[in-house]
Order: sequence, then structure tokens, then C-alpha cells
Amino acid sequence: MSDETPDLYAVLGITAQATPAEISHAYRSLLRHHHPDTRGIGDQAHATASDNALQQVLAAYSVLGDPVRRAAYDRGVAARSQPVIVRRQPQHPRPPRGSSVPTPPIVAGPVRWHRGPL
Repeated sequence: MSDETPDLYAVLGITAQATPAEISHAYRSLLRHHHPDTRGIGDQAHATASDNALQQVLAAYSVLGDPVRRAAYDRGVAARSQPVIVRRQPQHPRPPRGSSVPTPPIVAGPVRWHRGPL
């Protein structure tokens, strides 16, 4: 995965094979841990880190809690883990400049005629 997109399963601390009940349980426990009303009093740096973690937990659950969005996320993760194969189209060889080999004629495809305004 790239640096800009965190693994949503790792944010919630679960595996990709987790059931919806396990996802909800992990979400609720992390929400309770990082919520400003229940995390206790601490220094500002700890509060900022906890707020950032809370935002990540909320974003992860918004995707993984919905079965349709979770399936789309899983397809995207699988697509990102596959190597990208780029196939080049064969190009027509061009004769070197200054050679006496004639260039092939221009070939056009079928023409579609449009009627004008009636």
C-alpha cells in the first residue's frame, strides 16, 4: 500500500477476513479509547495524536462498516497489489529519412455520414 492511503484493516487492528461483528467490536473499542470524553486528561501532544487516530478510525469504519464500500475497497487493494502490465501497440516501421523506400499510403477507416438539419 502507498504512504498516503493507510490500510483500513490495520487502523482498526483486524484482519481482512474479519466478520462484520468483529469490525463493529474493534470500532467501538477504539472509539471508546480515543474519544475526547473518555480518554482522560493528558498533554496537548497526546490529545492531538488521539484526535488524529480517532479521525482514522472513523474513516476506516465508514468504509469497512458498509458491505458495498468494503467490497470496493478490497477490489482496489487487490488491484493495487497486482503488477501493472503495459502492452505497447506495434508501430509501423518507418523508413529512414532520405531512403528511396516509398511511404505507405494513408489509410482511413469507414466514414459515417451525418444528415444536416431538416
